[in-house]
Amino acid sequence: MKKTLALLAVAALATACSQGSATKDTSTAADGGKVTLRYFTFSAAPDHVKDLDKIVAAFEKENPKVDVVVETAPYDQYFTKLQTSIAGGTAPDTFELNYENFVTYAGAGSLLDLGSVSGDAAPAGFAEESLNAFKHEGKQFALPASFSTVVLFYNKDLFEKAGVEAPTADWTWAEEQAAAAKLTDKKAKVYGDFQPVQFFEFYKTLKQAGGEFLTADGKKAAFNSPAGIKAANWLVSKVGKTMPTEAEIGGTADYDTNLFKSGKLAMWHNGIWQFAGLKDVPFEWDVVVEPGDAAKASAVFHNSVAASTATKHGKEAYAWARFLSSSGVAASTRIESSWELPPVSDQSVLAGYLKDPKPANRQAVFDSLKSIALPPVIKRQQEMQDAVTQELGNAAAGRTSVEDALKAAAAKVDALLG
Repeated sequence: MKKTLALLAVAALATACSQGSATKDTSTAADGGKVTLRYFTFSAAPDHVKDLDKIVAAFEKENPKVDVVVETAPYDQYFTKLQTSIAGGTAPDTFELNYENFVTYAGAGSLLDLGSVSGDAAPAGFAEESLNAFKHEGKQFALPASFSTVVLFYNKDLFEKAGVEAPTADWTWAEEQAAAAKLTDKKAKVYGDFQPVQFFEFYKTLKQAGGEFLTADGKKAAFNSPAGIKAANWLVSKVGKTMPTEAEIGGTADYDTNLFKSGKLAMWHNGIWQFAGLKDVPFEWDVVVEPGDAAKASAVFHNSVAASTATKHGKEAYAWARFLSSSGVAASTRIESSWELPPVSDQSVLAGYLKDPKPANRQAVFDSLKSIALPPVIKRQQEMQDAVTQELGNAAAGRTSVEDALKAAAAKVDALLG
């Protein structure tokens, strides 16, 4: 498992969509000399607000002079709001960052050097490699808080009804495609597969096809290649056949989640953060490692907690970051609620994750770590992600060919790298 944690050091997070708003008054002073510490997060809502409240309560009990204020935003709005708050001088004291955005914010000087406020309390309980993932220029600007992987969810009842063998860890794209075709019943509005046509799925399927996103020196796009075309075709070819079209989705948020929960989706490429929301669905389901092509490759996302350079409560911010990322309460709460996984070095804590009976094949979460697709990271990260997603979307909607879409996306990425 130590190797697993080492691999996680360079993995990224694009985690689940969430929604919510501030849960307490956000004033910066409290009665009795208390410090009010604001924490902004995207991964807690909607399924884990109560779990975060439990962690907050435990922290406040140990730190009675600190009052933690939790604020949440959906992932698709989170970084816009965070950037606006930092630019406007209203940044939260502490906030959640995924790996690729950590690189951007650390490079921009927006994050507090946690070593400057930690005193003699060096971070403990983490694998060294995990801590190093959130260092910039030798300084610790964030603490790793959680990790999650993407797996293939499947509706066991739909497979049995259609007489199709359940997926296995050895499946290839061809086997997934064949099963999806048999499982799709458009008259009954049942779809065989759902895999979003966007950046996060593309860089992973590109790796599965044997390709690379950037050149070895990181100065140019390399995905406009035969492997890139194969990967993009794999995603785009599903649209309108074994998964809904852009028009059928209609921009509806969480369309795929609702489709799977309603029993109308046989296979679903998504992250383990979805486990908690599927506890009460009226059908049997399980997960396996995602199919590959030339190779196996799984996306692994890593979240951290950082503090703003503008905070007036650096020591308290560090204490909260440490508690949220490595305390026994935080780790056990994440395990018990299936809220991603804590990046702790205590193997007994991680082993407890396998004891939860639903889904039965939780071992797939750890098996998926054997072959990781590392996300490309550049300074203008969000622009790169948006450019690739936009051009792939044009191909999926039939507005352009896959070849032209990749050519246009590569040109945009090259311009961002220039």
